[in-house]
Amino acid sequence: MKNSYFYPNSPLIFFFLFILMMSLLNNCSEKKMEPDWIAAENLIQNGELAKVIDWADSIQLNSEKYDDNWMKADSLMQLSKRIKIDFSLSEQEIITQLKDRLGDSVIADKQEWEDNKKLEYRYIDGEKRYFKRSVSNLIRLLPKNSDSLIIDPLDQFCLSHSADVINETSAFGQLTQGKDFVLRYRINLAAEAVPAGEIVRCWMPWPKEIHERQTNINLINVSENEYVIATDSNLQRSIYMEKVARAGEETVFEIKFSFRSFAQYFKPEEIVSKPYLKDDSLYIKYTAEQAPHILFSDRIKALTDSIVGQENNPLEIVRKIYYWIDENIPWASALEYGIMPCIPSYVLDYKKGDCGMQTLLFMTMARYKGIPVKWQSGWMLHPNEINLHDWCEVYYEGTGWVPLDMSFSLQMSDNLSLKDFYITGIDSYRMIVNDDIGADFYPPKKFFRSEPWDFQRGELEWSGGNLYFNLWDYNMKVE
Repeated sequence: MKNSYFYPNSPLIFFFLFILMMSLLNNCSEKKMEPDWIAAENLIQNGELAKVIDWADSIQLNSEKYDDNWMKADSLMQLSKRIKIDFSLSEQEIITQLKDRLGDSVIADKQEWEDNKKLEYRYIDGEKRYFKRSVSNLIRLLPKNSDSLIIDPLDQFCLSHSADVINETSAFGQLTQGKDFVLRYRINLAAEAVPAGEIVRCWMPWPKEIHERQTNINLINVSENEYVIATDSNLQRSIYMEKVARAGEETVFEIKFSFRSFAQYFKPEEIVSKPYLKDDSLYIKYTAEQAPHILFSDRIKALTDSIVGQENNPLEIVRKIYYWIDENIPWASALEYGIMPCIPSYVLDYKKGDCGMQTLLFMTMARYKGIPVKWQSGWMLHPNEINLHDWCEVYYEGTGWVPLDMSFSLQMSDNLSLKDFYITGIDSYRMIVNDDIGADFYPPKKFFRSEPWDFQRGELEWSGGNLYFNLWDYNMKVE
């Protein structure tokens, strides 16, 4: 039986509506006969992506450019193409990878791995296609021989650093271990990705200033003479530039900037857990559902209730959820977020997820139990481990916002403070860009974003549409 692209229990309607909503222009044109969007949705669900692309192309040919129907069709076309990019490997290519990395004998286990979703695939246009990182993810998910386990250098570094943070923290929630960073960030759009003479619009991540853990932000230089830095009120903050594409040349955007980052640790025994003010706007906002990802489905409710039991202390509820995710949801490379209808549902189905996926599951469970949580993301800047990263903050009445990093997990220590450090603390090696998912840019983006929820790599577009990740590279260097 063929697997459809969408998995059981996913809020497909929410996802579809968000895709359409985020692609619309503010101005509306005269309406014509409404296309059958539900039929297109069913084609995507059944993995008939070539049909969706052809159908969307015909809608655009019969619409005024950039009117509502044109933009909706563009979003569906982009979504279909992105799914095909992520599920790019044939069955024979996967078999070759399995043999190369695990040996010929493991092919007998291939069906079992597919059945238990450790080896991820979809039927797309009638063909079995595999996630481009499915073999490396499989290797991460297979049981390890405890005798051959090697402690990750990042884990070793964080254990040592968090011990220093704890030892240096003499006051509750004190900022410690300040680190100065100078970063150079560059985006290279492939030559001929857009016609020569066209204007390329670029949004690059820019550090937020509202957080006391991040100070002294300074722009050192920028590749374009004209640019716009979004105000700190933008929940996803960017620096915006434009550049004219030249024939045969890459279109390059570059910034260099500096800032100072601090660690922060809250001793659990000192965290005040007063009753929440449930009529307060902060409480209402950060305990609410946030479609399409933070939804209190029956499945989420039942699982969270089974984990939390009768516990009513907010910190203990947080700890119970954190421990369960840490023990049951291993880290693995992710599909692009923009092709997952509901990320927490996916995580529970496939029993894996990267930092943002683990965080969204944590946030959904915590909010369902009445614990205010907000998203936070940007970059991790640890030595030799520079990468995109997501985490969050938990609000305790009487204490305030406390950082929590779900994917940095429980540390390997018999000292409970060290083991649980990332439940109530954060290290110094962060760059905060975002305080929410799916927030608006300034200036606004016209076309469906490459990453509609998070913002860490950047976004590019031109008058002909969005420029997806497969058309450009990014590089961040810590000098």
